[in-house]
Amino acid sequence: MNASNDKVLIWSGQLRCSLVILKKNARLYYLKPPVLIFGILFPVFFFLAFKMGRPIAAQTVVPGMVAMALWFTASAVGPLVTPWERNARTYERLISTPVSLYAIIAGDVISGFVFGAVLSVVPIILGGIFTNASIGNIFLLIAGILMGALNFASLGVLLASPPASGPSNIMLLSNLVRLPLLFVSGVFVPIGQMPDWARWISPLSPLSYASDLIRKAFGHSEFFPVWLSLLMLVLFTLAFFMMSCKFHQMWRAKGL
Repeated sequence: MNASNDKVLIWSGQLRCSLVILKKNARLYYLKPPVLIFGILFPVFFFLAFKMGRPIAAQTVVPGMVAMALWFTASAVGPLVTPWERNARTYERLISTPVSLYAIIAGDVISGFVFGAVLSVVPIILGGIFTNASIGNIFLLIAGILMGALNFASLGVLLASPPASGPSNIMLLSNLVRLPLLFVSGVFVPIGQMPDWARWISPLSPLSYASDLIRKAFGHSEFFPVWLSLLMLVLFTLAFFMMSCKFHQMWRAKGL
């Protein structure tokens, strides 16, 4: 009985540490220029480039805009926090505290999750005001946003695991991964209308499943079954988180 109580106290203590890291990241990094540029301005510019001059109903673009905003915002915090703290020499101080590496990484993931989930509401509101887009399934939309934000935040932390001299190097790596996945994920063109080679690649992107859930929530046809999209987002999230922990442990053991 005492052993189980001790485990509960340990887990609750580590959770509090993760929430403290969330608070620290929110205060220090949410308004950093790289986060605002790569997390907010990128989706706006992509939307304008895709929509302007094309005979596409605005309401059909709203689900893709929501998914794209979620993709960039949730994955923008992770690639900034770790390299910035390594550059400022505060990362070593953090890992020397009695906080587990899992709690530190979880705090960074939660930071991206909150940032992405909150800001994804903006395109939903704008889409409801300026277009005829309507939400057909609010619960599916919430599930898609929450699961997508958690998944993309985990990916962002994974991309931040290599040691780098500055955030710009990690941001470059991050965009080399995020941009190709964006164009094969059914954000701009539904997966069913993409070329055969793109339909084969799209299941490898977690954005494909989040985008499919959001499209379904807005009343459009889905490509993947809902249960498969939810399952794949869970599996991708677990894989990204465990890989992040593994890589951070590896670089830490090498003293990098």
